[in-house]
This record gives sequence, structure tokens and C-alpha cells, in this order.
Amino acid sequence: MTTIHAIIFGIIQGLGEFLPISSSAHLIIFPWLFKLPDPGLSFDVALHFGTLIAVVLFFWKDWLNIIARAFGFGEKLKLSAVINYPKNTLWLLVIATVPGAIFGFLFEKQAETIFRAPLLIAGTLTLAGLVLYWLDITSKKDRDFTKISPKNALLIGLSQAVAIIPGISRSGATISTGLALGFNRTSAARFSFLMSAPIIFGATILKFKELLHNFTSVEFVAILSAAITGYIAIAWMLKFIERISYKIFFWYRLAFALIIVLVFFWR
Repeated sequence: MTTIHAIIFGIIQGLGEFLPISSSAHLIIFPWLFKLPDPGLSFDVALHFGTLIAVVLFFWKDWLNIIARAFGFGEKLKLSAVINYPKNTLWLLVIATVPGAIFGFLFEKQAETIFRAPLLIAGTLTLAGLVLYWLDITSKKDRDFTKISPKNALLIGLSQAVAIIPGISRSGATISTGLALGFNRTSAARFSFLMSAPIIFGATILKFKELLHNFTSVEFVAILSAAITGYIAIAWMLKFIERISYKIFFWYRLAFALIIVLVFFWR
């Protein structure tokens, strides 16, 4: 693994984790397209650690506000945030995280083997992209972040669990479910990004020893690249969806799926 490859993989992870295009699909297909060796477990952990840094840095004021309000001292500290989070937001995020943690534990081996087939990924990219596009067009989008209930959080969490299949996209699945439940684009995306932190943190901690054991300058570059790109992706996404629909992501996913199918049969 070269430094250039580490930067490219970091960019792919940073963009794919927060844009609804599936980071796992791109991290699998990119080496497959260009016949690159598998970068290994420690490198994968480094990429996820980079996106964890991005989401924590971007939402650090929000997280302080959410935690403080959950334990009843938010008003005393007078913490500022983009929105006035309900007192139960932290527990909603916990509820939303549980299904993904369970599915990740149960289907980890499948995610690393049979779910990595190129044609399967082409199919999931297309189908999940179409669902996101359709829901973006047809959903009411008349509810904001403060209207999220425990039931809503659980449903969004279940969709995050399904995203263990490459091509579905964690952010794409959770945003789609948020739209289906009637939440506006910004609220659906914000909840999706906030709930990414616990699941990425858990996945990173479980394999952090592997990262420390094999840590090199390449892993450091990957972390830095993923963190910077991820931060930019979050900031851009939250502004972009206020003005424009998710249509562009559907067409991108469709084009990417077509490339996968063509290369698969050409080879």
C-alpha cells in the first residue's frame, strides 16, 4: 500500500460514509477494478477511525448539547447547537444503534465474503438508489428533528442494519427511512450522521488493537485523508440537500453499477 493509495482510499471512505453512495461498495470495487491487493484489516480500521474523527469534530457542539440535555444539565451549561435537541435525543440514538450492532455481530463473516460479489453490489447500488430517489420525490417531508419518536429511531436503526450489505449505503438507507417516515431532508440527514458516530466507534474499538499493532505512516495518511474528506462531505451534504434533491446520487449509483456490470462481463 502506497501513500497515494492511502489518500485515495481515505477520500473514498470519507465521501462514501456520509454521501448516500456506499463507502463499502467503493472500497470493494475500487481494488477489484484496478486489481489492487486487499489493504488489510488494520487499514480498514484506520479508514473508519478517520470518519469517526470527522463526525465527532463536525458535531462536537451538538454532542455536548445532546449529552447535557439527556442528563438534565444542558440549560445550566447554556450549550449552543444548530437545533434545540429534545431531551431524549441521546436515547433515540442509542435505540437506533442497537439493530446495526446486532446485525454487524451476526453477519460479519457474510459481509466479508459472500456480500462482496461485484454483481450483487451492482444490484444493491441500483435498487437502494432507486428507493432513495423515489422516496425523495414522494415523501411528505413535513416533520423535523424534534418529531423523531422511539419507534422512528428503531425503524431507522433497522435500516442501518440492512446496510451491512455493500451497495445499500448506511447513510442512504437511514436517510431513505427518515424520508419514508415524513422527515425533511435535513432532519433525516442530520439524524443519520449523528447515529453514525456510535456504530463507527463500536466497530473501531472492536478492532483497534489490530490498528495499533500494525500502525504505520500509511495508516496515518489514511486516517487524515478520511477525516478531512468526511468533514467536507458532511458540511457539503447538509447544505446541498437544503436546495437540491437526492436525484444526483441515484444517477451516480446507476452509472457506477453499470460500470461494474460491464467490467465483470468484459473480464
